[in-house]
This record gives sequence, C-alpha cells and structure tokens, in this order.
Amino acid sequence: MRQSFWLRMLMGVLLALGVTVTAQAQQTIKIAYTDPLSGPFAQVGDANLKQMNYIIDHINAKGGALGKKFELVPFDNKSNPADALIALKSATDQNMPFIMQCSGSNIAAALIEAINKHNDRNPDNRIIYLNCGAVATELTNEQCSFWHFRFDLHVGMKAEVMSRAIPKDVTKVYMINQDYLFGQSVQRDVKAFLAKNRPDVTVVGDELIPLGKIKDFSPYITKIKASGAQALVTGNWGPDMNLLIKAGIDAGADLRYFTFYAHLAGGATAIGPGGDGKVLSVMSFGENVAPEIGNKEAEAFTNGFRQLHKFDFAAATFRTIFEYLQSAINKAGSVDPTKIAFAMEGLSQKDFLGYDSTMRKDDHQIISAYYVGLFKKGVKYDAEGTGLGWATTATILSKDVNQPTICKMKRPSA
Repeated sequence: MRQSFWLRMLMGVLLALGVTVTAQAQQTIKIAYTDPLSGPFAQVGDANLKQMNYIIDHINAKGGALGKKFELVPFDNKSNPADALIALKSATDQNMPFIMQCSGSNIAAALIEAINKHNDRNPDNRIIYLNCGAVATELTNEQCSFWHFRFDLHVGMKAEVMSRAIPKDVTKVYMINQDYLFGQSVQRDVKAFLAKNRPDVTVVGDELIPLGKIKDFSPYITKIKASGAQALVTGNWGPDMNLLIKAGIDAGADLRYFTFYAHLAGGATAIGPGGDGKVLSVMSFGENVAPEIGNKEAEAFTNGFRQLHKFDFAAATFRTIFEYLQSAINKAGSVDPTKIAFAMEGLSQKDFLGYDSTMRKDDHQIISAYYVGLFKKGVKYDAEGTGLGWATTATILSKDVNQPTICKMKRPSA
C-alpha cells in the first residue's frame, strides 16, 4: 500500500514535469539552422546567423506568430551533408517544425531526400525545409518536394539576369565554378542563357574546381589572362570567390568579374580598391537599394544592422522567409507543419522594399525582385569600410525573373 502511494506520487511529479517541459517547448517556435559554422566556409554561416538573429528580433518585436516568438537553434554542418543529416535528426527528435539551410546544394539535395522519407514515415512529426540559399536549379524542378520551400532565385533565374547584365563590349568570357551540384548547375545554365541572350559571347575557358580546397588562385589567373578573356564569370562563394577575385586584382589582370556572391561578407574586403568598377554581382539586396528608391523604413532597418556589425546586411531573402512564415502560421492558426505548408504555398505579399513576391505553388520556388550591383566608389553606403560599395545598376521585378518549372509535386492529404 505504502509502495503504491509513493509510486503514484512519483508518477504525478513526472507528469507535472512533463507538462511543464511541454509548455516551455511550446512557448517558442523553434527553427533548426544548419550551415558551416566551422571550417573554410565558417564566415558564410556566421554571417547568415547574425543576419537571421537580427531579423528574428525584428519579427518577434512585432508579435512573432500566434503570440509565440521564433527561436533559432544553430547546428554546425561543416559543409558536410552527413553532418546536416545529423542536425535534421536532432531537430526531428525535438519535434522542431522547421529546418533552415542556405549553403551547399549538395546538402540541400540530401536534406530534401531525408525529409521526404521522414515525413512519409512520421505523419505526426513532420518538418518543413526552409531553403535560404541552396540554389541549384534541379532542387525545385526534378527534385522538387512539398516539404521544401526555396526563398532565393534558382541558378537558371540568376543566370538569365547575369547574361543580360554583361555589357555589349564583352564578347570573351572565362568560367570558373565549384565542382559540385551548384557549380555544375551554374556552368550549365550560364552557358545556356549566354547562347540564348548573348550569342556573340564566346566562352574561351571553362573549369570546375574542388570545393574549398584551393588557397592560391594565381595559376588560374595566369590561364585566364592567356586565354584573351575580357571577363570572368563565376558562381563561386565563400573563400573560393574571395580568393579568386583577390588574386585577379592583385595580379593587375585586365578583367571584369561577373559573380553571384561577391557582395556577401568578406567579398568587399577581398576585392579592395583595385576592384573599382570591375566587379558585378547578381543579388537579392544591397544596402544602397533602399536609399536609391527612397524607402526610409528599409534603410533604417539596414542601418540598424550596420551599427551592430562590420559587414553589409545582404539578407533580404532571410527577412522574406520569416515574414512568409509569420503569415503562413497565422493563416494556418497552427504550428503543424502540414497546415503551414499548405498555407505558405501560393502565398503572395510585398517584400520589405515594397516589391511583389510569390511562393509559387507549383514548385515552392520564390518569385521576387532581384538586383544587379556594381562595386564602385561614390555610393551612400560603402561595404566593410573599403570606401566602395554596391551601386544598383538594374532592378529586375518578379514578373521578369519568372521561368517555367518541370516540377511534378506529390502532395499529402490536407
């Protein structure tokens, strides 16, 4: 009898603790974030994390979603798909409704496959993948998934913008890209859109390099100069981009550089004053866009980040993620991933600059405005204290970046 009494007491305490823990867990909406936070690409992951936390503070101050605040839980994947899958397992073990990842389309492909399998097997513990920057075209075409939402333009869209931004006097280009899913996608799509939009341009060199392995790009610059190229076209990111352009600038190469990621953290410092007027980047945002269009709210927002950190705020797409998430959760009236996914697909709203954006229902690919920036002197906001910054040379509205998809999406029952 006495043993039974104490057993009941113990069970009561454990139950109470369980309720308390559950209540605490439900006080925030947790998002697992996995990107390189160590190793050669750590600067990229760290910059992403700082920008996301700044945005989350802003969204939470505006009420979060359903009265709950967002909480980012970081996991270091060391640019390794296996480590990203460990992060996914940890997130699902803790019943987190979302996982976010930006850097590495090979990692994105592994996550999509694993999440599809997990969600099929665990209908009561599903998870949504919020893609903040893994942009291989295939991921919202052949490999599209109901559980995957991409908040950056894919390579094909960026490649078309790039092909149209190359000046008429440039007719010979050299291509260098990273040898994995993303770099191969850049290689293929840039060639295709050059052939379509600039048939007068000849690709005089085309190389794929091992991801994050090369420390000295001067031999590549020697080959590029020997080829007669007027411009270098690259989708490289992180140190593979920064070191490549720095080598060219340091060597005094008579080149222009057409990039996807030169505007990100570390790029301006690597380029330096020698890059004045020579480097172009296709980008989702630059700090000079807001003052150029007279958007005081957006300018104040980026100024707030500038006061906290020594690199540019470039993550307009990250803010779009959290604003879409906020809207979808409120619309669903739930933190259930399935309900949120149905609420988010097809959603349209203004981005923080006031331009139209849509999460396309057919493939869960964001369609949003994009920009072309030129690194130069004489802008309102310089980058990383260099005295040079990104002047907007073109704004491409969402209707003009739209491309068809071949996605055949399998949807769960609502």
